[in-house]
Amino acid sequence: MSERPEAPEIEFRSDVTVELVRSSAADSDVLFAARVSTQGEQTLAAAADGSEATGRDRGLINYLMRDRHGSPFEHNSMTFYVQAPIFVFREFMRHRMASYNEESGRYRELRPVFYVPSSERNLVQVGKPGAYQFLPGSAEQVELVARETREASVAAFESYQRMLDAGVAREVARIVLPLNIMSSMYVTVNARSLMNFLSLRTMREGTHFPSFPQREIEMCAEKMENVWQELMPLTYAAFNANGRVAP
Repeated sequence: MSERPEAPEIEFRSDVTVELVRSSAADSDVLFAARVSTQGEQTLAAAADGSEATGRDRGLINYLMRDRHGSPFEHNSMTFYVQAPIFVFREFMRHRMASYNEESGRYRELRPVFYVPSSERNLVQVGKPGAYQFLPGSAEQVELVARETREASVAAFESYQRMLDAGVAREVARIVLPLNIMSSMYVTVNARSLMNFLSLRTMREGTHFPSFPQREIEMCAEKMENVWQELMPLTYAAFNANGRVAP
C-alpha cells in the first residue's frame, strides 16, 4: 500500500463564499422578451445588440413584476461559485430552480474545512412551529457551541483519515464526516428563479410573505442578491417595490 501524504491542517470558518463566475443578465433582457408579444421580429435588433435599459423602461419592468408576468425574467443567466457547509447545500437543493454541480466526496479527498457559527449567530429557538424566533445565546452557550463543534469536527476528520490510511474507499470513509464540513458547487440560475429563492431565504421588513430562513443559507442568499442588484438594477428595484414576490 502506497504511503499517503500527510493530512492537511484543520481549518474553521464562520463565513461563506459566493463568487459570480459568469453572467448574461441585464434589464434589457427582460424588455425584448416582453415586447416580442406585441412587436414580433421588430425586437430582434434590440435583442442582438444588447441595448441597455433606460429609465423609460422602468415602467414596463415594474408592470411585469406587479402583474406577475414572469417569463420575460427568465431570459438571462448567472453562474455562481459557492462554498458553504453541506447542510446549507441540502437546503439549496430543495429549490428546484437552478442547475447544481457539487464537489464529490467519492472522487476526491475532502478538505478539512469546517463551519463554526460566529459569536453573533443567534442560538436560542423559542416559539412553536411556523412562528419560531431565534435569540442570542449566552456567553456560556456561545462557548459551548464553538468548543463542541470544533472537537466533533476534529474527531470526525481523524476517523476519516484513519480509514483512508487503511485503504478504505473515499465513498465509505466520508460517512463519518459531519454536516458542517465545507463543500463547493456551481449554481446557475435566472433572475425569476433567483427572486423566488431570495423571497424564501432572506428576511426583510415589508415583504408580502415574510420568511424566516436559517441564517447560514441567508448569508449565501445575501451575497447572491448583492451581485444580482448590480447586474439588473431596474429589475431589482421592481422586485423590492412589489413586496419581494417572484413574478
